Amino acid sequence: MNIIPYLLILVAYLLGAISSAIIFCKLAGLPDPREVGSHNAGATNVLRIGGKSSALGVLLFDILKGTLPVAIGIYLTLPPSQLGFIALAVCLGHIFPIFFQFRGGKGVATAFGAIAPLSFIVAGGAFGTWLVIFLIFGYSSLSAVMTALLVPFYIWWFEPQFTFPVALVCCLLVYRHHDNIQRLWRGQEDKIWNKFKKKA
Repeated sequence: MNIIPYLLILVAYLLGAISSAIIFCKLAGLPDPREVGSHNAGATNVLRIGGKSSALGVLLFDILKGTLPVAIGIYLTLPPSQLGFIALAVCLGHIFPIFFQFRGGKGVATAFGAIAPLSFIVAGGAFGTWLVIFLIFGYSSLSAVMTALLVPFYIWWFEPQFTFPVALVCCLLVYRHHDNIQRLWRGQEDKIWNKFKKKA
């Protein structure tokens, strides 16, 4: 029995559970992102409370921690089903981190990082979808939700062997945005640039 895929799934979860948002904020003397702003341990909330440099660091770390275990799996020539569940594990670690009372981020950047090695075309489509929706409407949350709803179709079209685990990841992303969806429905969600106008 080959235990390497199972070890890599465990490593992926533990790597995902390293919350860069919480760590960066602590090192910078900023409040815990889970207690202020949108109460989310992610780059967008860190941008709000800590500025561009901190948010960029969080964004890059979260993308890379999603990419690394999947890339290792590809290097080891693991089959698509195992690669898919490695991607799912790192996203679960980010969203439900064992090191931080299972209170993590929403998983958008980490999911993007995990999907990128599986298909650069799908990753490019996901980024393009997010960007277009964001530029039109100005809501980061709406961009994330709409992208999560469309990515399973992208992956099914270009890399159908990864459809099931990627669809699970996208379901997680939509679930983690349930509060944002309610605020969008009620017209209470702030646009990104409005947040900075208020801050100014």
